[in-house]
Amino acid sequence: MEPAQPADRVPADPTPPDGQPPLPPTAAPVAGAAPAAPPVGPAPAAEPALVAVAGEPAAAVRPGRAEKSRSERSPKDMALSLLVLLVPIALLLAFYRGFLGGEQPTTVDAAPAYEQARAANVFAVTEPSGLGSGWRTVSASFRTVDNGANLRVGYLTPEGRGAQLVQSNVPPERLLPAELTAEGQPQGPADLGGANWQRYTGRGNEQALVLLEPNRTVIVVGDARDNELRELAGALR
Repeated sequence: MEPAQPADRVPADPTPPDGQPPLPPTAAPVAGAAPAAPPVGPAPAAEPALVAVAGEPAAAVRPGRAEKSRSERSPKDMALSLLVLLVPIALLLAFYRGFLGGEQPTTVDAAPAYEQARAANVFAVTEPSGLGSGWRTVSASFRTVDNGANLRVGYLTPEGRGAQLVQSNVPPERLLPAELTAEGQPQGPADLGGANWQRYTGRGNEQALVLLEPNRTVIVVGDARDNELRELAGALR
């Protein structure tokens, strides 16, 4: 006869009924033992919730990270975005105009071109004298060409229009078509200090005053008004 066993003791070799294989013994908790320690390390992050849209795969939505779509932006938001872009552009434009002299014509010194023309001694050279302060010289050159040489000086008039003074010994039958196009035609005399100036049409909206001399042709041409062209031609000395 076996001695009595405690009520919570598990038999060492339990035999299941009906001839089944024996089951391994299950370890019973030992009285007074400390509970198992929780796993070490951070708890796994919770997976973001999935939002399913009809006909589209589910998309993860993170709490607090939702943003407005472009179609949901208000007119005020778009106006503020546009303002942020325009302010730097306006400041740069103001700096360019106010401090760097933007949109101001670049003036040149015509004296070297006149000196070269006089040194070449191929035709008599005249130069404007007494023009007002509103006249600005923007180009000047002396070049030898086939059958002669050309002295060109470009001006910006007080009204902001263009005028060009051409002095050349190229034969008029070649010079005038080149400067005024083949459509340039005489329109009658122009009274300028007794000199025999002629009015001519020019290219586009340009008009011209032409002085024909035996060894030189002088042309004052541009889109400037007639009174400004006459002032330039009359100032030649």
